[in-house]
Amino acid sequence: MAVHTVRLPATHLHTGTTSRNISKSNGNPNAIIRSSFRPSQRRRFTSLSASLREGNEHGKEDSPLLPKPLSSNQLAETVSNGSRVRVAYQGVRGAYSESAAEKAYPNCEAVPCEQFDTAFEAVERWLVDRAVLPIENSLGGSIHRNYDLLLRHNLHIVGEVKLAVRHCLLANHGVTLDGLKRVLSHPQALAQCENTLTRLGLVREAVDDTAGAAKLIAFEGLSDAAAVASAKAAEIYGLNVVAEDIQDDSDNVTRFLMLAREPIIPGTNRLFKTSIVFSLEEGPGMLFKALAVFALRQINLTKMESRPLRKNPLRASGGLKYFDYLFYVDFEASMADEVAQNALRHLEEFATFLRVLGSYPVDTTML
Repeated sequence: MAVHTVRLPATHLHTGTTSRNISKSNGNPNAIIRSSFRPSQRRRFTSLSASLREGNEHGKEDSPLLPKPLSSNQLAETVSNGSRVRVAYQGVRGAYSESAAEKAYPNCEAVPCEQFDTAFEAVERWLVDRAVLPIENSLGGSIHRNYDLLLRHNLHIVGEVKLAVRHCLLANHGVTLDGLKRVLSHPQALAQCENTLTRLGLVREAVDDTAGAAKLIAFEGLSDAAAVASAKAAEIYGLNVVAEDIQDDSDNVTRFLMLAREPIIPGTNRLFKTSIVFSLEEGPGMLFKALAVFALRQINLTKMESRPLRKNPLRASGGLKYFDYLFYVDFEASMADEVAQNALRHLEEFATFLRVLGSYPVDTTML
């Protein structure tokens, strides 16, 4: 069965501005979704609108498998008539990101994207309503690519979802553990199962995603290889679960961000989290001073990540050169709280750049 994946035409991605104001994204309702129809051949891309027109000319019904791009009018109708929300995720069917999207938005239409960048752009161009993308894992750490994309694009974090990751070893039917020589999966999944895979003596081969590895094993009919992926991927691609729960640590949780074109209105009726990014001048105690604006107000920080400032990676000061960094911080407070507003006003006094990425409800549930 062909899997249709969102693939956007190559365009120049705009970089985030250094303004402290949050600018709204410019959705493009005329963007085109391109779909891959033949996974065994070199990919050919045809615009979805052209495909639908051609099908109608031959008297054929629109294929229910093809994703339909939404215009701004259709998006408004989605809210009023109860239509399914379209949610972009990275990977193919059976990916953990698909499960996260379905947990975040039950009964949604999950739309697979080849790359993280594609998912961001799909939301900006009004091709989907939301995106659900991983940001950190309890074992593998931060997903640095998505931190960079948060700054490059003008989307807003409107929620988070945490997903317990349970890795399985998948192989074609009739293949036993003794017959396996190699294992395919995403690098993080392979690292999370390192002890088990070492004990089995399997050679590791990295691919783009876990479900993609399962798909490759099934489509190529490999008899000497297995994939580290989810039990759901085994069902989708007709594979056998050779071993379950092969991760080295049972507390393997991935946190995903829910992204949208517009921010939500923060409240105070439940536990909220706020995510920001800022930069500072070079100097003794500057980071201490920045973090103190939260400590002085009893605001708890739950996450901190530093990423190099791409346009100016090196800064000269006093004859020496320093690496210039952006700091991403999550803290437990709603932007509706005066204490949080005062903390950011204080930080803004000496930060060279400050942007609120989102203020959203904390996910307190676990699968």
